[in-house]
Amino acid sequence: MLRRPQIALLALATALALALALVVILRGSSGRSPSVSEASGGSRFEGAALPAGLPAPEFTLTDQLGRPVSLADYRGQVTVLTFLYSGCGATCVLIAQQIRGAIDELHGTPAVLVVSADPTADTPTRVQRFLAQVSLTGRVRYLTGSPARLRAIRRAYRIAPASDGAAAFQRTASVLLVDRRGRERVLFGLEQLTPESLAHDIGRLDGEPAHP
Repeated sequence: MLRRPQIALLALATALALALALVVILRGSSGRSPSVSEASGGSRFEGAALPAGLPAPEFTLTDQLGRPVSLADYRGQVTVLTFLYSGCGATCVLIAQQIRGAIDELHGTPAVLVVSADPTADTPTRVQRFLAQVSLTGRVRYLTGSPARLRAIRRAYRIAPASDGAAAFQRTASVLLVDRRGRERVLFGLEQLTPESLAHDIGRLDGEPAHP
């Protein structure tokens, strides 16, 4: 039979054990535990997710029909932005075809802006021929402007000009997704770009609210 001092010690030990367990539970619930995706560094996007809150540099240019186009015109919808030029060959054809494939997968045509990386060579005739070649006639807006204005826009988006050569342009060639609030959100390099992945990420962004 336990004596009173032993009973008292047992009760104290039990109380301490319960108190310790309670502290552990409270600590675990007070802090924000990382989700599986956060802990593994995963992302809900298939392209490269960009730092939050990065505004896309604004611009105003002219499309293939001579109409003014501003990036701000597309606030409230997801915008696909890329830089191409009609004479760059396989790289630009590949990017254009992947974009076309994503458009085909989506319900409704997303906003697609193609900015010229070679405004001197991108004459209206060449642009129309290129768009027809990649089956994007009437599905995208191909934007041009003065060399000085386009130079500033390329620098803002970190794109090499055609004058630097095909290899330099290919290293920077990409497709950028701008969200409904005008922020850079997802970047696709050539090695990541597929119609399925692009359509997936457009859909993800399209499901987000247009306002905070």
